[in-house]
Amino acid sequence: MTSRRRSLLFLALALTAPAFVAAASGADSALARQAVAPATAADRSIGRADAPVTVIEYASFACNHCADWHRFVYPVFKTRFIDTGQVRLVFRNLPTLPEEISLPGAALARCAAPERFFDVASALMLGQDAVVRGGAREDWYAPAIAVSGRTQAQLDACVTTPATRNAINRDIDSAHAADVHTTPSFFVNGRRVTDRSLGGLEVAIRAAAAGQ
Repeated sequence: MTSRRRSLLFLALALTAPAFVAAASGADSALARQAVAPATAADRSIGRADAPVTVIEYASFACNHCADWHRFVYPVFKTRFIDTGQVRLVFRNLPTLPEEISLPGAALARCAAPERFFDVASALMLGQDAVVRGGAREDWYAPAIAVSGRTQAQLDACVTTPATRNAINRDIDSAHAADVHTTPSFFVNGRRVTDRSLGGLEVAIRAAAAGQ
């Protein structure tokens, strides 16, 4: 068994059990009353730190709806809103079943160089379908590792550390506090948005930028 497979394949066993496992669904059935925790330096984000609008995404690397969003919506979203300085996007892990896919994916992304997090996330999302259908997990990891900005040894040392475990659990705890139970879920300047389409998010972003 390769070191990559040995260190990541059984990561779910090493991680502290999450507070709950989210449903891999399209949207929550009702709007949460709880406020979402604001972005901090501990979050993984892309875009200007002082962007007028912050979008927080809760997603899972085992969620096909999340993969579809990152495959079809994220590239245009990034060009239109992030690259133009209008939006800072924050990604928070909310693992879904099967945990043997979602938890190692979460840890691998977390252990990447922070500026490479979204490159790793995209690689994992794009390769998700193959691994869910029974493909080799080392083949799923390989493109993500290649763009991670870390060596294999660095990733192996990082994925099962308490710091990594705590970071994932912190994301889960924040989802629980905001009553988020499905993935992907989005908040725009603290307000939940149930329409995750590019158009739906754009409406919410324009309203937030206008102070509405």
